[in-house]
Amino acid sequence: MSDEPVLHVKGRVLVGPQDIRDDLWVVDGRITYDRPAAARDVRTVAGWALPGLVDAHCHVGLGAHGPVDTDVAEKQALSDRDAGTLLIRDAGSPSDTRWIDDREDLPKIIRAGRHIARTRRYIRGYAHEIEPEDLVAYVAREARRGDGWVKLVGDWIDREVGDLAACWPRDAVEAAIAQAHRLGARVTAHCFAEDSLRDLVEAGIDCVEHATGLTDDLIPLFATHGVAIVPTLVNIATFPKLAAGGESKYPQWSAHMRRLHARRYDTVRNAHDAGIPVYVGTDAGGALPHGLVAEEVAELVTAGIPPVQALAATTWSARRWLGRPGLDEGAPADLVVYEQDPRTDVRVLGAPLRVVVNGRVVG
Repeated sequence: MSDEPVLHVKGRVLVGPQDIRDDLWVVDGRITYDRPAAARDVRTVAGWALPGLVDAHCHVGLGAHGPVDTDVAEKQALSDRDAGTLLIRDAGSPSDTRWIDDREDLPKIIRAGRHIARTRRYIRGYAHEIEPEDLVAYVAREARRGDGWVKLVGDWIDREVGDLAACWPRDAVEAAIAQAHRLGARVTAHCFAEDSLRDLVEAGIDCVEHATGLTDDLIPLFATHGVAIVPTLVNIATFPKLAAGGESKYPQWSAHMRRLHARRYDTVRNAHDAGIPVYVGTDAGGALPHGLVAEEVAELVTAGIPPVQALAATTWSARRWLGRPGLDEGAPADLVVYEQDPRTDVRVLGAPLRVVVNGRVVG
């Protein structure tokens, strides 16, 4: 045992939704449920403890116009951390954030490399913008650069059509997803509309971001293939403003965005009820500020997902999906402590009592 103080977390430790312990100990930055025999300096934290929250769609290092400086990226990561987010799936960033891995006080990041988009079919400065014949090569490149994920832009506004449209032909996505899987990476895609979803799912995609275009005929397809969704409802809330801004130039697109927004809660509830895995993601970075994880969990509850399952979508289930431990014996001590039971009221997530990263109390 090192000379570092031992942390004693007592009260209610939610190892799982129904697996509750009275306390845990943190020794040398790791969790143990065995009381250490020779602890000379013990710090005690009391309350309801959860595994560090997961934001499964977040962009550290991304700003409104593309990559940001290191100091800005650090502030983004700190905002997420202080909100209780200790595990991030970075769903596309043009910045190199590997330096964060060396910081003991910042969230852990699972990277999906840089977005891969069709030429002039995404936000300028965000993505590799390529044509279909180059898709396999770029997917291979980002699979090697990322941490087991690749991010495609599945649809975006087609200026000639004046509405959302799929970005890739079926054969291109089939080949690209197969290549990612050969390299051990999973694939996710930004998708607002309906048209791109069937091809992506039947091509073997692992996850869809936003998924506002899910319809009754597509939901069974997702459920059968086990394709997860990350709805990012705090981002979908911006659709009416976006639609108003594009009304004069792209009225068809604007009307479409309003329809997708209007049915957003029904879409998420129907997906959940059909057994589609749903996870928490905020889409922070770019247009949205960081630290919105509690708001997104509350949005899932508003959509009709039971509170305990909405909580699981940012804790136990989300960590299992991403292959990272929770409050397991020997795991890094990344946890958040609250004054009240978040299973009965997810709004509790908005006020962490203590945040612990790698065994250190940082907030």
